[in-house]
Amino acid sequence: MLKLITNANLFSPEAMGICHLLIAGQTIVYIGSHLPALDNALQVEVTDLKGASLVPGFIDGHAHITGGGGETGPASRVPPVFLSQFTAFGVTSVVGVLGTDDLTRNTQSLVTQAYGLREEGMSAWCHTGGYHLPLTTLTDSARGDIVFIDPVIGVGELAISDHRSSQPTLSEFLRVASEAHVAGLMTGKAGILHIHMGDGKRGLELVREALDTCEIPARVFNPTHINRNKTLFDEALPLSLEGVRLDVTAFPEGHSAPGWSAAEAFLRYRDGGYPADKLTISSDGGGCLPHFNAEGEPESMGIGCASTLVKTLAEVLNNHVPMEEALLPFTSNVADLLKLSQKGRLVQGKDADMVVLDQQHHITDVMARGRWHKRSGEMQILGTYETP
Repeated sequence: MLKLITNANLFSPEAMGICHLLIAGQTIVYIGSHLPALDNALQVEVTDLKGASLVPGFIDGHAHITGGGGETGPASRVPPVFLSQFTAFGVTSVVGVLGTDDLTRNTQSLVTQAYGLREEGMSAWCHTGGYHLPLTTLTDSARGDIVFIDPVIGVGELAISDHRSSQPTLSEFLRVASEAHVAGLMTGKAGILHIHMGDGKRGLELVREALDTCEIPARVFNPTHINRNKTLFDEALPLSLEGVRLDVTAFPEGHSAPGWSAAEAFLRYRDGGYPADKLTISSDGGGCLPHFNAEGEPESMGIGCASTLVKTLAEVLNNHVPMEEALLPFTSNVADLLKLSQKGRLVQGKDADMVVLDQQHHITDVMARGRWHKRSGEMQILGTYETP
């Protein structure tokens, strides 16, 4: 059935004013200020948004779709993330990663979970590897995984400056970045090295050394969690001027200290005049958020959730940032980083992934790949093992 959305205050993410959209299958086939002429014989589902904001579906570039954790033993492993734990909060595309536990969880399980989320109706990809070297892979090489396995688009999250990392040398770090870069060239995929940043005193030293000594493009290096402490954040900012794309984590309330919340980090980045297209925001959904003491022992735990993305967007908007600017780190910037050409923008010919926001910036409706997953605040599609 065709779907006609009328009277949408459209942000593509650029402000487009009141528009009408026609969706066929999972593709946007028309956007314009005039209602399209449709034959009466066609079945058309019409939704009148009455001026509500329509924005691109969020792309969560860092989530533990198979579950994270494991730092305090098997019972601390977070379960895999259900479909609606993403779609209810406007996430229509997700990239899965492995973290501390890249042994009992592996690239095989990550790829399988990505395929499962695809079958259930959203778009999903993943990185190969995890915190440690040698990388956990499916084909015995990162390059092979990216080239031969459809959902695999990069390497990550490789940990540096963290007591849980494998303490990679510069040579090892560059070798992994090279594998990702060359595989990206061969396939047209992102080919990035997604880098977990810890609280270690070396900070971004490895990334800076890499930029100073190798020929690998700056865009390949993609540090995440840069807002986990204020020193690291300040150290990361100048890298954006060299072409490095920085990822901020939308930590749940109470887990931002001693760093900045994602909204605070966005505002500081923007106020500093750094490149608007070099910042992304992800949720760490399904990931474990431990706090460690000086001996490297966990003192408390939390869990990341995709709900923090729309909360961050609302906080940014409430600080008088225009919608078209506030949306960039959740939509088009992520699509460009990950080379997801059909995602991140509401444009004719691209995928019909979209979110409806009310005047308080709450999500009322979510469409993923042309299907309504949420309507008027009620979930319409749940994962295979979710109960209403």
